[in-house]
Formats: sequence, C-alpha cells, structure tokens
Amino acid sequence: MNTLNEKTANGNGGQPPMAPAGFDQQMIQLLEEDDGDQKFTINIEPLPAVSAACTTCAVHNAANLRSLGVDMAEWDFVVALAGNPNVGKSTVFNTITGLKQHTGNWPGKTVSRAEGGFEFGESRYKLVDLPGTYSLLATSMDEEIARDFILFGQPDVTIVVVDATRLERNLNLVLQVLEITDRVVVCLNLMDEARRHGLQVDARRLALDLGVPVIPTEARHKRGITELLQAVDEVATGTYEPKPHRIQGTPPVLKNAVNQLMAQLEKLAPGLPNARWVALRLLDGDQTIADALSEGRLGTLASANTSQPAGSLVAAQL
Repeated sequence: MNTLNEKTANGNGGQPPMAPAGFDQQMIQLLEEDDGDQKFTINIEPLPAVSAACTTCAVHNAANLRSLGVDMAEWDFVVALAGNPNVGKSTVFNTITGLKQHTGNWPGKTVSRAEGGFEFGESRYKLVDLPGTYSLLATSMDEEIARDFILFGQPDVTIVVVDATRLERNLNLVLQVLEITDRVVVCLNLMDEARRHGLQVDARRLALDLGVPVIPTEARHKRGITELLQAVDEVATGTYEPKPHRIQGTPPVLKNAVNQLMAQLEKLAPGLPNARWVALRLLDGDQTIADALSEGRLGTLASANTSQPAGSLVAAQL
C-alpha cells in the first residue's frame, strides 16, 4: 500500500512532506483493494465552515495571484484569457486592452506574459493572457502555467478563445477548463473565416450544450467584442451564473473512485469549487496536485471565496 505522502516523500529526497496548513499529523492514504478497484481515503478533519459567498463578490484568490505575479490592488476583477495557439487570442487581447497593457515573464519562468486592463460598466478588469496551449494536463511548461493560474489564481472569469473553423480540436481545452471552473465565457472567434469556408456555427446551440455563454466574434474587425465584454461582466458580477455540463459516461469503476475521493476532498476543503477535477488529476497521478494537497494549498481555494464586494476597490489607471 502506497500513500500519497510516501510518494511525495520519495520524490523529495526522502523527506516527509508538509502537512496541510492548519492541520496536525494528517494522513493521506491511497488504498488498493484486492479486486483492483481503487478506493481513496483522506483521513483529515474538515476546515472551519465558510460562509456562502455573495453573488456579486470577486472570487479570485488575491494571495495566490500575487505569488503568480499579478497585483489586484487597483482592480475589481481578474480575467484569464486562454486558448489554443493560432486562434486569434493575441488579437482578442489587443482589441480589448488597446494600449493599456505591458509584458514580462511569469515568475521564475522564461515564458512571456502579457497583461492589460479595461473598464466595463462600473468595474475595472485586469486581463491576463495565458500561454497558448492545447490542454491543461501540465505536460509542458506552458500547460502548467495556464493550469496553475486557473486553478490557484481562481480568476473571476476565464475567456476561452476557440477557432470557429476548427471547433472539434479546440473544444478539448474548453472541456478541460470547465472541469476546473464554472466561470467561463467561450469566445467563438474567426467567424469570418468560417463563413469564407462555407461553415455555419450555431453559437446558441453550442452555448446550450456547454452550459456557458458562447459569443461569436471577429476580433480582427472588432466585431462581437462589446458582446464578449458584456458576457464577461455578467459572469463576473453574478448577473449570469453559468451551469456547465460535465462529460458523462464515466466507467463505473472510475466513477466510484472519483466519488469516494471527492467526498474526502470535501472534508478537507468544504466548498472546493473543482473537487471532481482535482480527484481526476490525483487518480491520474498528477504529482503537482498531490503536492498542493499535502501542502494545504488546495484547502485555501474554498476559503478564498469570501471576497469583498465587487466595485469596492480603488479605481486607477494602468
């Protein structure tokens, strides 16, 4: 029988891993039954109950964002911009932010980062352009950066830019992001290219199937950008609450393991917004997520939902 703590210790020079913050002598065990069906038990006391967050509060994790190099002192909401390479993501970013942007590197990385700002309604938004990536499985540095920002930074909204001419390829990333967060707006870009190729995309049906807003855009011509920002504002302020549809048809053995592990994760971090995704990553042997669990970083994600009301921060220019 191997425990997650043992696995972490073996990958850390044999040193015992850190216990989750705020807990004493906690144990995280992976139990394997003789029949090959894996069951996961986390023997841990629950965190103190957290009051329900208001619908108009920002949900981003300011402390984690600071560690990721994003300062939210003068902003109401933070928006992540994700997407596959070559879907027009940079064009969307430039169209939204204009000259209100600057570039640099991610902390401790050689990967470049761009961030900017915009105002919509009565709120100020910081927009962070994540590296272009095809998935969030953290098999490359770009994927790891994008995954960690969405998971630990908990942006108030994540815009996923997709190519209307290659939806089948792009929806893979959309579905992975939806496993981490509900607060997603899909930017259906390059609609002009789709028309040029004789393709018709039913954005309304796609939105119903995904359970999140889908906004058709032509970023190079600045078409649909206002509608995109309106959708972002509605999700950020709680005017609209996305209800994404999760992938169905999970094999019974996997479903049983996920449900058991989710129950234990809920005890560890009541209200964890992405317990199912975390459980799936643990089952897949994701060492980064296992380390985050052992170090208590996942436990902070639930308590971070008690943010101050939107619009209460000082407005200032970039």
